[in-house]
Parts: sequence; C-alpha cells; structure tokens
Amino acid sequence: MLGYLTRRFLTALVSVVLASLLVFSALLLVPGDPAVVILGMNAHPEALAALRTRLGLDVPPAQRYVQWLAGVVRGDWGESLQFGRPVAALIWVRLGVSVPLALGAATIACLIALPLGIWAALRRGSATDPIVILASQLGAAIPSFWLGLLLILFFAVELRWLPAGGFPGWDRSPIDSIRALILPILALGLGQAAVMTRMTRAAMLDVLGQDYVRTARAKGLPQRSVIYKHALRNALVTIVTILGLSLTNVFIGSIVIEQVFALPGLGRMALTAIGNRDFPLLQGAILVYASTIVMLSFLVDASYGLLDPRIRYG
Repeated sequence: MLGYLTRRFLTALVSVVLASLLVFSALLLVPGDPAVVILGMNAHPEALAALRTRLGLDVPPAQRYVQWLAGVVRGDWGESLQFGRPVAALIWVRLGVSVPLALGAATIACLIALPLGIWAALRRGSATDPIVILASQLGAAIPSFWLGLLLILFFAVELRWLPAGGFPGWDRSPIDSIRALILPILALGLGQAAVMTRMTRAAMLDVLGQDYVRTARAKGLPQRSVIYKHALRNALVTIVTILGLSLTNVFIGSIVIEQVFALPGLGRMALTAIGNRDFPLLQGAILVYASTIVMLSFLVDASYGLLDPRIRYG
C-alpha cells in the first residue's frame, strides 16, 4: 500500500509542477508589455523600468519561472500589484470563504444524491423511478447561477429569511457569515446533486446486474446484506470517483456563484485580478485551483487502493 501511495503522490507532485509551468507560460502569452498595460501608454520610462524590475521582467522567462517557483515553495508568492499585500496572505483570507462554500455544496450534493441514486437503482422500473430521472435531468439542466437568482428572489426578496448577498466575515459575525453562505451552498449543491444522482444510479444498476449479486440473492441472503455487503461495496470505487468529480466541480463552480452572491472568495478575486492585470495575484489564484484539483485526484486514487486491493497491487 505504501508503494502505491508513493507512486500516486509522486505523480501528483509532477502534475502540480507541470500545472505551475502552464500557469506561468499562459501569462507569458498575454499580448503587450505588462508594465505598459498596468501603468498606461503615457507612463514615464523610469517608472516602466522600475515596474519591470519589480515584476522580474528584466530577466529571461526561464529564470523568472525558477525564481517564482522557488518563492512559491518558500511561501513567498509575490506581492499583489492592486492591493500591495503578499499574495499568499490574500489567498488565505479568500479561501476562508471559498472552501466552506465548496465543502458545504459538496456535502449537500452527497447527502441528497447518494441515498437517492441508490434508492432509484433499487426501484428501477417502478412508478417513482421516472420521477427521479426527470427531476435529476431538470436539476442538471438548470445553471447554478440561474438557480441562485431564483433562490435570492424567493428566500431573500419575498420571504426575507436570508441575505441576498455579501459576507460579513468570520471574525465579525460567525452566525451571519453562515447565513450568508446558505443560499450559495444550495445553489451550487442542488445542481451538482442532480448530476450525482444519475451517476450513482447508473453505478448501482451496473453492479446489481453482476453475476455475484444474482448468486448472493440465489443463496437466499437478506436484501440488506446483498445491497450493502455485495452491491454497494463493489460500487464504492465508482461512487468515490463521482465524489471526487463533485468536489472538483463545486470548487470550480464557486467562481460563478461568488459573483452572483457578491462573496469575497478566491474566484471573485481571480476575476478582479484579470481585470486589473494583477499578474502575481492571478498566478497564485490559478495555481491554487490547479493544485487543489490535482490533490483531489490524488485522494481519489489513494482511496482506490483502500477499496480494491486489485488496484493497489496492480
């Protein structure tokens, strides 16, 4: 097991390094001189030269990448041009909004989709099965931002139960901060729950049609034992894959939801950095997203080895 985890961790580490290279290279493709874009066409040449030195534009790109990557490893992600503060500190503060939002949405999606998908698979062909399929199709077809607007109109404007947007901050009011995240979590989690329900149902149907499940039923084993000890246990690899995809989707999808609900999260900060040409901040934000996706994939791969020994020793 240790060898399997080591191989997967090394693969994830290489993927993070490649992701950092892609992030750095992508910003090199932005047309024009970044210093001129930031200061304007009429900027003084001395100011342009000072900004190029500050951004490290006066050295070759390969050397800049090595210096930037070494700084990232040390925890020095550079300084934001817009805020004049360390990029790492800004990202850390914004993760205090984005991480609870993504985890809350993923939790809502799992609590709804896993039981409902398993239940629909066990009742395939019944009168309720088409209802579940239709509801999941409708939920998957509705964009999360549109669902967010509907939730705002109903719960914030009509009923006035929850705030329509904004985030007071965990240090100021934890209760109000939780209330501010309820509607964004629902908007992001319900749509993902619809997709997960269909995928979980399909995974369970595939397992329920296997020979070992029919054999277990032929032996007269109780229905609960057939479902949980045979069917669900063998479907866990597929279900864990679905969970990994769900976490990735909600983390990326939070970018749009943060805009809809005016949440000061990492995605909204990244979009602001694009508009302000704040390249150090944008590099750091994109690197966090890429690294998070890679590490989620690593955790999913690691769970495969725990769930199925054939994968572990393969």
